[in-house]
Amino acid sequence: MKVLVVDDDRLVSSSLKTILEAGGVEVAGTLNSGEQAAEQYETLRPDVLLMDIRMKDITGLEVAEAILKRHPDAKILFLTTFSDDEYIARALQLGAKGYILKQDFESIVPSVKAVYLGQRVFGDEIVSRLPAMKGGAKPDLGEYGLNGREQELLTQVASGLSNREIAEKLFLSEGTVRNYISALLEKLGLRNRTQLAIFYYQHQ
Repeated sequence: MKVLVVDDDRLVSSSLKTILEAGGVEVAGTLNSGEQAAEQYETLRPDVLLMDIRMKDITGLEVAEAILKRHPDAKILFLTTFSDDEYIARALQLGAKGYILKQDFESIVPSVKAVYLGQRVFGDEIVSRLPAMKGGAKPDLGEYGLNGREQELLTQVASGLSNREIAEKLFLSEGTVRNYISALLEKLGLRNRTQLAIFYYQHQ
């Protein structure tokens, strides 16, 4: 596994390199601008791109958008000090594989490895903000084979409700709610409730 680190603060990018290598991760290179990342991704072709969001030239979001247009399978993990809803929402819409905060440094290596293995990684603080980001209109997920009741269940999960709360709100038993959630996970090819919530907000 090769990781490309992009951060316009040279001290930060150097520190990230040290943390990753100490965790047994190969660092393909460290870059200090978004433009460099957009230009050199083709040459370096890292397994995971670990990138800051706010940079002096162009943002990490702009870099990610450009790269994902050419390489939809690119695995991009955002690492930043900012947890603004605007950034989280845009990262989800673009198809980022993860979004974690820099101060949660202990999670950096595990998150990179998880993204490499095909998982989506969003720090606890990020996930906790998802319900507050929900817009007024519900997404139409019929194209994914979800019926009306399944879409309603997904909406409640994305709102952060527990099985018991969903059961009470929709006048169902907890067992029925569990069955619906299991069916949703299977239909969408997801692993857990967090991924269901992320899927919902990606399709807002």
